[in-house]
Amino acid sequence: MIADKIKALREGRGITQAELARRLGITRSGVNAWEMGITVPSTQYVVELALLFNVSSDYLLDLPITKTLPVDGLNDAEISALLCLIDCLKSRGNKNENNG
Repeated sequence: MIADKIKALREGRGITQAELARRLGITRSGVNAWEMGITVPSTQYVVELALLFNVSSDYLLDLPITKTLPVDGLNDAEISALLCLIDCLKSRGNKNENNG
């Protein structure tokens, strides 16, 4: 839950709610409302929090952590081949886990 992540990241850095609010240009009560789960930060603040705490927005939003591969310069067939390889490796990994 984003509320728990914000609070844990803030406390882990030794930052008060007032200090975090000052850095973001909002009120302390706004930060408190996020941490209590009363409100959620807007997209703008999710990005700012991610940058401030050096985490991904996916982490803050509790989304699965994913990696991206740059595919600049690859054609559609090459991108498709990469996706097939990824699926194959995932499938092989799942088989190994079930047999282990």
